[in-house]
Amino acid sequence: MKNVISRPAYKLNGSIIIPSDKSLSHRAIMFASLANGKSIIKNCSNANDPMSTLRLFKMLGVNIEYVDAQTLSVSSGGVLSKPHHFLDCGNSGTTMRLMCGILAGQPFNSVLIGDDSLMSRPMKRVIEPLTMMGANLSAVDNRAPIHIFSSKLHGISYESKIASAQAKSCVLLAGLNADGETIYTEPSLSRNHTELMLKYMNADIECNGNKTFIRCSVLEPKVLNVVGDISSAAFFIVAASIVPGSDIILQNVGLNPTRTGIIDVIQKMGGDIEILDRKTVSGELAGDIRVRYSQLKACSIEGDMIPRLIDELPVIAVLATQAEGRTVIKNAEDLRNKETDRIHAIVTELRKLGANIADTSDGFIVNGKSLLKGAVEVESYNDHRLAMSLYVAGLICQKDIVIKNFEWVNISFPEFESLMQKLL
Repeated sequence: MKNVISRPAYKLNGSIIIPSDKSLSHRAIMFASLANGKSIIKNCSNANDPMSTLRLFKMLGVNIEYVDAQTLSVSSGGVLSKPHHFLDCGNSGTTMRLMCGILAGQPFNSVLIGDDSLMSRPMKRVIEPLTMMGANLSAVDNRAPIHIFSSKLHGISYESKIASAQAKSCVLLAGLNADGETIYTEPSLSRNHTELMLKYMNADIECNGNKTFIRCSVLEPKVLNVVGDISSAAFFIVAASIVPGSDIILQNVGLNPTRTGIIDVIQKMGGDIEILDRKTVSGELAGDIRVRYSQLKACSIEGDMIPRLIDELPVIAVLATQAEGRTVIKNAEDLRNKETDRIHAIVTELRKLGANIADTSDGFIVNGKSLLKGAVEVESYNDHRLAMSLYVAGLICQKDIVIKNFEWVNISFPEFESLMQKLL
């Protein structure tokens, strides 16, 4: 168990390179493993979750080797081999849900498991459409372990009730190995990394608004450059926005429009944020982000914006404590189904610090501007994003805070603390 102290900050200043995007790293490893030939993945994340994905594909017979610390060579014949053991996804919901789609149409049986947190998370959102495609899956109460039996898949037209990139990606990946056309429609556009990368690797895929069409395809091996993770950048964006005197630049950050809700929120609150050096990298938009401290005003965050910042909502709660007025977040009920119930967790811990925040069934309400007191211990709930959000809160407290079980940050962002120290 590792407890970490977050101390009041004088200001944040300087420039850092944001580590590689976890969502893109997962997909790069998966899609390169499904391609017929040799792919190179540059700037691949070494966080625990993508490493869970890497280990699974090695167990499925794919030759994956390190060229250097963050460059992978992935050689595959486009065919996976039957695993000799259960496939352990660790804490990674992305790994488990996307692997369901990949494995459902394979000519062998497999079993997906994970840690206690992952085994408790609901999987109905992927099991239901896969079953409609002809998949044969068994999971008690729609939770792992998930037993996947060899099946022949067929295309479907599926209308999802929720905007979920993981559910969408699962169905699209199953569609790669299904007879006929698969059509996936969602109520609002969720992250589209899967669609962009599949198109970049020459899959037979088309996108039209909230509707995606995919047909059976063999992926072409490519050089895949992974840009920086905007979900990781969000902690620094918020920190610089609320710590007086701050002025920072975050380099090489992914700017996919389905992920930039945090930037929109900062702008909506009147924050000082600027995009520099825009470019396209392996099909994804990227650039540098400059953030300076500013006086913030409260706003409402709801509807189509929620899927574009669902992972950032805990740290946005911290941001809202420093905005004048009443910030309302709603339509975010999916936040209760993450590594922990993130609505309950962030409300409980910010209240300990003196924030005026209350939970609702689908979000929370924050009345600012709050003076956060510190001098308390806060719980991480074994949740990486909650731990980092509370660290950011500690920067504006009057006194130090102690964050328990901070090692869970390694799930997505092992460099977090050292990069923050560079700016302090």
